[in-house]
Amino acid sequence: MTPDLVLLDRDGTLNGPPAASRYVVLADDARLLPGAGEAVRLLNAARVPVAVVTNQRGVATGQLTGEQLDAVHDALNAQLDSCGAHIAHWYVCPHDIDSCDCRKPLPGLLLQALADHPGTVPERCLVIGDSESDMLAGAALRMPGVLLAADPATETVAEAIHPSLLHAVRALLQVEPGHARPSTPLAGS
Repeated sequence: MTPDLVLLDRDGTLNGPPAASRYVVLADDARLLPGAGEAVRLLNAARVPVAVVTNQRGVATGQLTGEQLDAVHDALNAQLDSCGAHIAHWYVCPHDIDSCDCRKPLPGLLLQALADHPGTVPERCLVIGDSESDMLAGAALRMPGVLLAADPATETVAEAIHPSLLHAVRALLQVEPGHARPSTPLAGS
């Protein structure tokens, strides 16, 4: 099944961890993970909308400002653009723990994304992330999840485990390495 919408976690899924702190604060520290740009490009080519759903508690704790967060997303967008890829929307929870309904593992960010895609049902979407909180947010809506983990024996509610975003997207779209397009027709083609 080609999903109607893919929701990606940010840190550890799309981009790497910050150089020296718990949060990516500076645009210069925003770096796509290897293969992440290609993965998003493949989804774009398959006409699958891609959005990011990210907890950014550092805004609530004062470790980064909203302007710094925007600059980080602008830097990631520029890197994706250079790969021929784009993110349709960025959904951010800037709140502290236990102060909202959008901080994953709660499904608030996913519900926001679904509201922006009328007619899209959770079961036809996919959440991809590197933590169980990402998977639990999806599971709360019966949205399938793909966990990015080095250990394929990791305990999870996810439907699948892959070592990287690119590996997960290639498996999802049935794309062989080195091919620019899915190797099988997509739904509706």
